[in-house]
Amino acid sequence: MSEIIRRDPRAEWIARNRLHPLHAAMQPAQHSWMGPNGLIRKNPHGVGFIGPNGLKRIDRSGAQQGGSAKRTAAAEVQLPLHQVAQPAFYISVVPDMVGGRLSSHDRDLLGLAHQLAGEDGAVLAVVFGEHKESAFATAGVDRLLVLQGVEFDGYAPEQRVQGLRAVDNQFSPRHWLLPDSRTGGGELGRRFAAALGERPATRVWQVKDGQCIGRAGAGLQDLARPVARLILAAAECAEPVSDTRHEALPVELSTSMARSLARIDDLGAVAVDPAAIPMAEAEFIFSGGNGVKDWPLFHQAAVALGATEGASRVAVDDGFMARDRQVGASGIWVTARVYVAVGISGAIQHLQGIGACDKVVAINLDPGCDMIKRADLSVIGDSAEILKALIAAVAAYRDGAKRDAA
Repeated sequence: MSEIIRRDPRAEWIARNRLHPLHAAMQPAQHSWMGPNGLIRKNPHGVGFIGPNGLKRIDRSGAQQGGSAKRTAAAEVQLPLHQVAQPAFYISVVPDMVGGRLSSHDRDLLGLAHQLAGEDGAVLAVVFGEHKESAFATAGVDRLLVLQGVEFDGYAPEQRVQGLRAVDNQFSPRHWLLPDSRTGGGELGRRFAAALGERPATRVWQVKDGQCIGRAGAGLQDLARPVARLILAAAECAEPVSDTRHEALPVELSTSMARSLARIDDLGAVAVDPAAIPMAEAEFIFSGGNGVKDWPLFHQAAVALGATEGASRVAVDDGFMARDRQVGASGIWVTARVYVAVGISGAIQHLQGIGACDKVVAINLDPGCDMIKRADLSVIGDSAEILKALIAAVAAYRDGAKRDAA
């Protein structure tokens, strides 16, 4: 595994995007070039680095040149800090936090909140229970309120509504933003609106010029209305925050919240066969393409990971997978949180079908294919060897967890 080449598609994208704040830092220093007469020219000012006292030092070893210098500069440069010392008002956001982390839908919602907050307001994120997210600052969160307790564990919409009402009484947000999703935000937002006695704006995909524009008529029409205090926004309602970092200062409730008698008994999650989950609803998809030569090994890896199987059109046409497993514009559009593409080059139709996926992992032999460019994590190597190592790593992890539990 140590010989596998890994690339950073995000760094490559920043290097191509001239408008990104980190673009200049990601450019490799050009120390020599060929002039018009064929002679090699050298830049005497391009070699070296700035020392701690502000003086320029020249490094003859070459350690400060090439890719190492690019990585060092990228590590030192930080996005500009956006601070709101005394917020004039708050924009409250309740992200879904599926799996304890911000989803792409949550980040779009925070981008919309940042637009509504402007320079004087602050974005207040309300999170229930423990989380695993460490990037609240770069996602646009100015204040972070974590409501913990056993009463919020599992499916507890009634108690969560009580928590949101306590936040509303203390901070009096100008707007409440929740994702209009099937993973909890849509139901929680409607319950919260009923508790407040307010009419929410639902399925909102754009907020502009004091108007909320949402989908209506089975998604075939747009409904415009004045900006509501409670907004249930759809995915891609705004661009996520990417040019600034925020403080994400922790805040707490100053008063205890009311507790209601639970009328819902959560019996926990029900185990479901990943193969029975529809592709459009699957959260973890393990997809194979023309580069997969050992399909029994591919199925074994999918079972070990507990993932729903998918395939490219080439694999379906060759008879290795059923037609209802085809991913892409000519198949099924998927919205998985994790999409693993094994041996898929990345045709434009396939990339369109996975455009809404949160994290994409690519396993391929070709480091220049389009799937590698699209992926958040790329592994270059033989798919069979990588799948064998992946199955062994999962088995070792589970065996260790069993020993710890015993």
